[in-house]
Amino acid sequence: MNYRLIVNIAISLLKARWRQTLVAAIGVTFSITMFIALLSFMTGLNGLLDGLILNRTPHVRIYNDTKPTKRQPVTLAPENKSAHNFIHSVKSASGRLEIYNSAAILDLLHHDGRVLGVAPKIVAPVFFNAGTIDITGVVNGIDVQAESSLFHFNDYIVAGNAIDLKNVPNSIILGKGVAEKLLAELGDVVQVTTSQGETMPLKVVGYFQSGLQDFDKVQCYTSINTAQKLLGKPNNYLTDIQIKLHDLNGAPAVAREYGGLFQADTEDIQTANSQFETGSFIRTLISYSVGITLLIVAGFGIYNILNMMIYEKMDAIAIMKATGFSGADVNRIFIVIALSIGLAGGSVGLIMGYILSVVINHIPFKTAALPTISTFPVNYNPVFYVIATVFSLVTTYLAGFFPARKASKVDPVVIIRGK
Repeated sequence: MNYRLIVNIAISLLKARWRQTLVAAIGVTFSITMFIALLSFMTGLNGLLDGLILNRTPHVRIYNDTKPTKRQPVTLAPENKSAHNFIHSVKSASGRLEIYNSAAILDLLHHDGRVLGVAPKIVAPVFFNAGTIDITGVVNGIDVQAESSLFHFNDYIVAGNAIDLKNVPNSIILGKGVAEKLLAELGDVVQVTTSQGETMPLKVVGYFQSGLQDFDKVQCYTSINTAQKLLGKPNNYLTDIQIKLHDLNGAPAVAREYGGLFQADTEDIQTANSQFETGSFIRTLISYSVGITLLIVAGFGIYNILNMMIYEKMDAIAIMKATGFSGADVNRIFIVIALSIGLAGGSVGLIMGYILSVVINHIPFKTAALPTISTFPVNYNPVFYVIATVFSLVTTYLAGFFPARKASKVDPVVIIRGK
């Protein structure tokens, strides 16, 4: 079997119908280009949207929730052990919100090999005093370095510097919405009142903007030491411990383990943000579906062109078979034609897809909701290019297989006798 001869014959047939060949190749090129650009843009957009929440959410959160006591005094009485007690209108327990023995818990977490990092936190509802008006807000006492390292805190600071919370005593970074309500400028002092009635002046050293307006209208940040001072609490007072794991998928099991070990409430990221994972999966699925559909449509174009080529070249096929070419040789010739169209069109499509992705990535995209984003997000994942290459070759092979099989079964005697 002379492969060079088969390739030369395939090239001759391609040149004989070069216009149709060019149209087929352009169809593959367009399909691959849109597949790459669409998938890169959609996955980049998914990363941006999910990052607004997921980057700010710990994999595991340890805290103490306010909830009714399950075991009421009447149930604990010895004479009622064998009875069923029905209690209505049970009020929430007046337990403390702080995490018990927080220093020992932090030490244990730092030595757990599954844990990537730990960020302690204090969450406290407050009122911002603006003249005679009290504006509701939430002050988050954070470890600035841990928060920036694990939860990209610096990326959401639109004015000022996050490290000033640590360096400037009694300082605060206001949510953009809170700052607009208070008309507070950098360097101003705002009065903050806790739910216990304690008032403290705090200096504004920055603005925080997450892109979620409802969030930015209430959330503000200060250092853990300042938050403890504001609440009149000791140095070991913490209301939350935020944990980032090496393996995100292990968060539910780790949360259950820590809940039982530390006798505290826990929440994993899958439970807290299940709707975002669902939305991201659906958007990615739609992108793949559209891209693959484009490739299939291009495959039908190749199929039609090869069918027409076989119909017009029946004489040539008959002569080849009469001069010693087997059906398998004829089959290979048309498979080579199909793969050549797919390879040429796919190669150009990969280049054009990358160029189009770069163009999209440089289109200005400015919105007040996303202050850190200046252009459309694009994900340059090499996997997309591998998938596009494989699908283009598979699609064009299948598009050429059936016409090639038809050509291999041509009876040269019937064709020559008809002529």
